[in-house]
Formats: sequence, structure tokens, C-alpha cells
Amino acid sequence: MDNMDVQLLVIIAVAVIAISVFMSFFPFMLWISALASGVRISIITLVAMRLRRVVPSRIVNPLIKATKAGLGLNINQLESHFLAGGNVDRVVNALIAAQRADIPLVFERAAAIDLAGRDVLQAVQMSVNPKVIETPVVSAVAKNGIEVNVRARVTVRANIDRLVGGAGEETILARVAEGIVSTNGAAESHKDVLENPDLISKTVLGKGLDAGTAFEILSIDIADVDVGKNIGAHLQTEQAEADKRIAQAKAEERRAMAVAQEQEMKARVVEMQAKVVEAESEVPLAMAEALRLGKIGVMDYMNLKNIEADTQMRGSIGKQNDLTGGDGHQKP
Repeated sequence: MDNMDVQLLVIIAVAVIAISVFMSFFPFMLWISALASGVRISIITLVAMRLRRVVPSRIVNPLIKATKAGLGLNINQLESHFLAGGNVDRVVNALIAAQRADIPLVFERAAAIDLAGRDVLQAVQMSVNPKVIETPVVSAVAKNGIEVNVRARVTVRANIDRLVGGAGEETILARVAEGIVSTNGAAESHKDVLENPDLISKTVLGKGLDAGTAFEILSIDIADVDVGKNIGAHLQTEQAEADKRIAQAKAEERRAMAVAQEQEMKARVVEMQAKVVEAESEVPLAMAEALRLGKIGVMDYMNLKNIEADTQMRGSIGKQNDLTGGDGHQKP
């Protein structure tokens, strides 16, 4: 291979590389597609997107769809939304869907909804086709103490005007559950709820539960109503058991106080007996002192002893009568 052939190959390789770099940096085919779709955009604008770290296809393709749909968007709106972190393609699709469904939605509102973290396309679709949310089983107790378990289906439609800053599905479910509990709690009997389950839906709908949310409640349908436990009887049983334990505790307290008083009385009796014994032990000394001083005579002392003997005899006879029953025979 001579030098001419080598130079030709080098030139061809350099040309291929240059064309590849040009085609990658200058989206020529994307520019052709835009022109063919009626979107007037210069190649310099596409190059400037590259310099601003914007993927041209993420802007041009949605712009082509918007132009074909007659939305009247410009490239600066889409590029600014892309640079803000939004999903340009989803916003354009939502605008097209809203236009077809005759829902008033402008680009600024759709972009704000998208940047708020909500799926604007899903919101538009939900506005056209309402969504059914099923609540978990909600337990409530009627005034007669019977538990009623209710499961409801809530049909909601997205409210475009309240998507930014509006509460989500969790708030709807919580408010519906609160309405079910309050309605069942106001019923005199669980039978009233079983006979007229639509009373729940009418009462809940009348409270305006969708205020401040991103949805509009269309209907609340009761899917299932079941009778649960007798909560009133259970609470009464527990109350009775608690009262029983309190009464037992008070009785035990009174018994302990009685035992303490009995012990105190016994201690007092023992103390009095000790004092009596002590006093009796002083009697002989006092009598001896009285005899010595001549305050009593010998005959007085003998009479006193006779009285003591007579008293002891009478006491012995009384004890014997208690044992024999007064007829001389000992009790069994």
C-alpha cells in the first residue's frame, strides 16, 4: 500500500469521526423531524440546549406533540420547566388530555402541579374517569352498646384547582371513617344502622368532607355492614369486676383494721391485768402496814379473809354450775 492510499484512509477516518461528533453534538435528524412537523426551531437553539445541559429530544418531541395538538406552547416554556426538574412529556400529555376532555387547564397550572410532586396526567384522567377508594373496616358502637363494622366505597374525582396544596386520599379515608363512627355513635340501636345503611352515606356526604382536599367526593356507598361484639356488656362486665376488686380491697382493709384493733385491745387487757397483779401484790404490804400502825384490828383482818374465802367458794360453785348445767350432771 503506497502513501496515497494511507493518506486517503486517514482522511476517510477523520471525516467519519468528524461527522459522528457533529451528528452527536448537533442533533441534525431531530432538527429535520421538527421542521417536518411544522415546528420552527433553529439548529443554533438545539446547540445552545446542549451547552445548557438540556437534552434536546426531551424538549423537541413534546413540543412537536403540543404543536400538532394546537396547544400553542413555545420552546422556552418547556425548557424552563425541564430545568426546574419537571417532566415535560407528562405535562404536555396532560394538557392534550385536558384539551380533549374540555377541562380548563393551562400550562402554568399543569407545570405547578407537576413540580408539586403530583402526577398531573393521572389527575386529568381521574377527572374524566372518577376513582373508587375502598375504606378499611371501620368499627363503631351504637348507643345500645353493640359494635357495627362498616366498609364503604368512596367515589372521588380529582379537583384540578386544588391539586396544589390539597390533601390526598388518606385524608379522604380518615374523614369518611370519622363520619361513619359519628353516625353509628348517634344511632339509638345497631338495628337502625342495619335497616338503613344509606343513613351513613347521606350523613357523611352532608358534612362536606372533601373541603381542603385535592378531590371531589361524588358518592359514598356502603359495601358491607356487620354486627360485631357487645361492647356495652363487655364494658359493664369489666366495670363490675373492677367494683368487685375494689369492694374486696375495702373489705380486706376493714378486716385488717379490725385485727389491729383486736390486737390493741388485747394489749390493753394485758396491760390492765399487769396493773391489777401489781396492785394485788401491794395489798398484803398495805394490810401489814395497817396492822402495824393499828389502823385495823385482828378481827377486821379475819373478817376480810372470811369474805375472800366466801367469794372464792361462790365463784367455784358458779363455775361448777356452768359445767354441769345446774342439775348436777356435767355437760357433754
